[in-house]
Amino acid sequence: MDFAADRENTLRMLRQVRDGSLSPEEALARVSAAPFEDMGYANIDLHRAVRQGIGEVIYGAGKTPGQIAGIVSAMLGRGAVNVMVTRVGQDGVDAMREAGLPLEYHEMARLAVAAPVKVEPGVGNIVIASGGSSDMPVCEEAALVCETLGDKVARVYDVGVAGLHRLLAKRDIIMRARVIIVVAGMEGALASVVGGLAACPVIAVPTSVGYGANFGGLSALLSMLNSCASGVGVVNIDNGFGAAVIAHRINRMEGIV
Repeated sequence: MDFAADRENTLRMLRQVRDGSLSPEEALARVSAAPFEDMGYANIDLHRAVRQGIGEVIYGAGKTPGQIAGIVSAMLGRGAVNVMVTRVGQDGVDAMREAGLPLEYHEMARLAVAAPVKVEPGVGNIVIASGGSSDMPVCEEAALVCETLGDKVARVYDVGVAGLHRLLAKRDIIMRARVIIVVAGMEGALASVVGGLAACPVIAVPTSVGYGANFGGLSALLSMLNSCASGVGVVNIDNGFGAAVIAHRINRMEGIV
């Protein structure tokens, strides 16, 4: 959903109540009529952008292509833009396109953005650093979500601890960041290293990349949770989207240099 438009519409309605051009009863009717839409298989939260600043995002995995297309169609019908569908495959994308929905699809990140509209970037840089190239699908999910929400993103990929000089060569970018997302699999040590260099918050994303004893990302998760560097927070395994939303909110907070 377009948070700015939703907020402006709500403010306009409240001003109309204040100046007497709209009755409180009519305003209440408008608000109570639109909080969500029941589609039988989904209840679409139409006020999430007003409450949280970010509209509802559709998790594509586990939904049928028809369900995905139906939810997105309903949201666009209510005026939503930049509707994100995460973890969506080609069949879901095909269903949305067959329904005539305008969208961009980023195959590596498995992220679709319906009714894409460019958002002017705000202040501050979000840096996304990866341990290796195999972590890029999660990195790109995080990066594209941030960019869709209007954040400036700097990508620093394949700078893992096996060749620490690669990270140190990018130290100027690291030091200019307002918030850093560190994505790493294997033993997940990159988060501690970056946390020891940067003065800004670090969001660590463990990935399922690694050999058998990494237990599908559990070893990286535990390493990041036990980071000796202060100021490192951790999200779930492969959760680039979750890290992006946290980073976006930090980046938009006032009073942070």
